[in-house]
Amino acid sequence: MKTFVLDLSICNGCYCCQIACKDEHVGNDWMPYARPQPDTGQFWVRLHETTRGSVPKVRVSYFPQMCMHCEDAPCMTVCEPGAIYRRADGLVIVDPEKCTGCKLCPDSCPHDAIYFNEGMNLAQKCTGCAHLLDDGWDVPRCVDSCASGALQFGEEEDLKELIAKAGDQPKGCKGRVIYLNVPKTFVAGTLYDPIEKEVIIGANCTLTDKDSKESYQVQTDGFGDFWFEGLPDGRTFSLTFEKDGKSKTIDTIDAAKDVNLGDIAMGMS
Repeated sequence: MKTFVLDLSICNGCYCCQIACKDEHVGNDWMPYARPQPDTGQFWVRLHETTRGSVPKVRVSYFPQMCMHCEDAPCMTVCEPGAIYRRADGLVIVDPEKCTGCKLCPDSCPHDAIYFNEGMNLAQKCTGCAHLLDDGWDVPRCVDSCASGALQFGEEEDLKELIAKAGDQPKGCKGRVIYLNVPKTFVAGTLYDPIEKEVIIGANCTLTDKDSKESYQVQTDGFGDFWFEGLPDGRTFSLTFEKDGKSKTIDTIDAAKDVNLGDIAMGMS
């Protein structure tokens, strides 16, 4: 079964996947796989760019999104004329000849990956470039254009070592698009001595989950900065700093989203 694997840790936001998809499908009629994608309004591969945290503690994440080719695809369940089908290789296709324009499938998709073409009265989405695969290509255009190697495609068995590294996946159905290194919450800030007016280097920082009591430890770097990354989502923490026998505690940090604590004063003199 064909599978996409996307490593978000090496996606650099070049937009080549999105552009290649447009180049392949806009203005090109690939019947019986798909009618032409409109010039505007549809992104069968869309790159989402998200800025997390706040200046100066910021991370930018890139997230290519496409049809997940779900194994329990709800779009197939609601499609009354049976226009949506799964190929033997696992790709889910909307048959342009059978689609009656009932508009049930776009609302059923938990990933907002199905579009409706009003002019053609037709549901449309990523086909995994099935027309190219059947013509001898090894990968779809989006994968072929990925310069960083973040996007891979192939048989599930051949990609099993990568798939085994996958953690929690985006919401929705179990799909044939697997994400690696999905960004998790961070807590960051800068520790300084208000008397000396200098950053504090090498302070021990301990972040403790107030429910599970699990703790994470880092030290402030040469700029007085500390970063706790890859934290469980939606937790509440306490944070303690220690250096040269002195300490400071922040009792409650709500990490429902990424947190920049800013400049934190800890007298050392």
